[in-house]
Order: sequence, then structure tokens, then C-alpha cells
Amino acid sequence: MITLSLLHPLHKTPVQHWTFEVEPVIRIGRSSDNDVILYSAVVSRHHVEIYRTRDGWEIKSLGTNGTYLEGKRITQVPVEDGIVIRLARSGPNIQIRTSPEQSSALKALLNRPRSQPPEADPDIHLSIPTEVPKHILEEAEPDSDAVPDDDTDHPH
Repeated sequence: MITLSLLHPLHKTPVQHWTFEVEPVIRIGRSSDNDVILYSAVVSRHHVEIYRTRDGWEIKSLGTNGTYLEGKRITQVPVEDGIVIRLARSGPNIQIRTSPEQSSALKALLNRPRSQPPEADPDIHLSIPTEVPKHILEEAEPDSDAVPDDDTDHPH
């Protein structure tokens, strides 16, 4: 099992998550044919692939604006439990969990009703926002300063 979490841009807490049980490849980008769709002008239509290998999972960057790990641009790296990647230099952060216990705890926190306070658990240090910020939910229009993604149709 693998769980991807979109992190709040300021608080670095999960605001949305996706769990995959058996998929050999997970695709992330703006296009509607991806497994994880992110509406951000700096995210390419097909930005990242996370795929299963014999030894675990690997990340492959496909986007024009790059994928970053600890501030460094990557092309392909193995996934370690808890790794956080950033799509483009100023784009969204995605945390990747491969540990079933961590994924289950995160899932339980994210699926609880908003009116119910989280149970006190000393091993979990997450705060869940009561509302997802509006700018995360709105579909971003590409702004004039954004670098076009790698698969934009350009008139000739």
C-alpha cells in the first residue's frame, strides 16, 4: 500500500490524501487521466510517475518545471517512507507513505468527521485544518509568468 498526501502550503499538514493498494504506476499531474489530479499552473499535465519496482517504489519526474526533493531537482529517485516531493519550485508538496501503520493512522485522521476532535495519540503529530483553503480547491489558470508545461499544445 502507498498513500500520497497533499500538504498545506504553510502548515505542511495533510489536506487531501490518496491511497493505492495494487496499482503498479501512479501518475500525478493536471490532466484528468492522472491518478492524482492537481490544479496548479506550475504542475505539468503529466508531471510525475511513481512506480513499483522489485525493491519498493521509485519516483520519475516528467514535468518541465521539475520535481524537487529537499530543494534539489530530481529526475528519478527511490521512495523512502515519509519522503516529501515538491512539484515545481513553487508548486504543491506531496508526502509519500509506504508504511501501512502510518498510512492507516493518517487515513483515520483524515476520514474522521470534522466535528469530532482527534483522539490524543502521542505518536501522531498532525493537525487537520477545519477548512481546505479556497486557493487549493480552485482550478488555477496559467499565469503569464508560468513556464508552459511539457505537453501544452502550441499553434504553429
